[in-house]
Amino acid sequence: MPVRILNQHEVTSLLPMGECISVMDTVLRTLSSGGATLPLRTMLRVPDGRGIFGIMPAHLVAPEALGLKAILVFPGNDGTPLDSHQGLVLLFDPRTGAPIAVMDASSITAIRTAAVSGVATQAMAREDAGDLAILGSGVQARTHLQAMAEVRPLRRVRAWSRHAGRLGEFVAWAKRIMGVVVEPTPGSKEAVSGADIICTTTAASVPIVMSQWVRDGAHINAVGSSNRTARELDTATVVRGRLVVDRVESALAEAGDFLVPRGEGAITDAHIKGELGDVLLGRVQGRVHSNEVTIFKSLGLAVEDVAAAHHVLEKAEAAGVGVVMDLGGLRS
Repeated sequence: MPVRILNQHEVTSLLPMGECISVMDTVLRTLSSGGATLPLRTMLRVPDGRGIFGIMPAHLVAPEALGLKAILVFPGNDGTPLDSHQGLVLLFDPRTGAPIAVMDASSITAIRTAAVSGVATQAMAREDAGDLAILGSGVQARTHLQAMAEVRPLRRVRAWSRHAGRLGEFVAWAKRIMGVVVEPTPGSKEAVSGADIICTTTAASVPIVMSQWVRDGAHINAVGSSNRTARELDTATVVRGRLVVDRVESALAEAGDFLVPRGEGAITDAHIKGELGDVLLGRVQGRVHSNEVTIFKSLGLAVEDVAAAHHVLEKAEAAGVGVVMDLGGLRS
């Protein structure tokens, strides 16, 4: 059977941020409407603690798509030519099960994660929000700057990272590629104070955002932590905020930003107001009043990867991009 293979450059060129935000808006609505099937991801810890290997399958009803992401997270890649996230997205024909596409997962993960934050910011941040704080200096810092610039006119951008060298590289990249001036700050407090959009994109395991630093009316995209014990927001911030998640089942199993405060007795499951798809469908209010703090907790979902890959494949087929190989699969 013919299988189209797409590399990182091809995927990136076929998935511009604005388009991906639109694709994510659609798939999140579909998910909350019951039009997607996905189990919790399966995680395997690589010996010696070098990394984590995750398998994330999903089926999407409309447009019908079937696939999985196999992703390896190797934090030791930070500061090297390799992204910390390595892997592949595989698509299959939902009618026959035959493989139809193999593509780079690093680029899809980078773009779709920030695009979902863009959807959340569009739905939950104040209309006049434009003072942005980005915590982190890696791939997600870059794509989140792109996503935030798509959904809100940015007046000011500040950034902080534990890695001064990479923070400098991020600042230089933002100026060179996007024409955006990013102000580096000596601490997360200085970045967050006064911001009305906050994106946390770090590998922190303990809070780097404290409630007393967060202004009334701010919107937070909490992206970096994705296990039960790691978190970027302190308990007081989560208690104070109106919390929306990408998927309730995933948040109850994996979101340390929620689970740690719940374990402390500070909140209950009812603190989760709903899924982002519910907000988009009008079932849940993303923001009730202008002065409340809103929080979107992102974990990343297989349906997002499959929807992004399906979009990329359709464009690749139309443009004749990628390498097509016959891998067999026919009855002998």
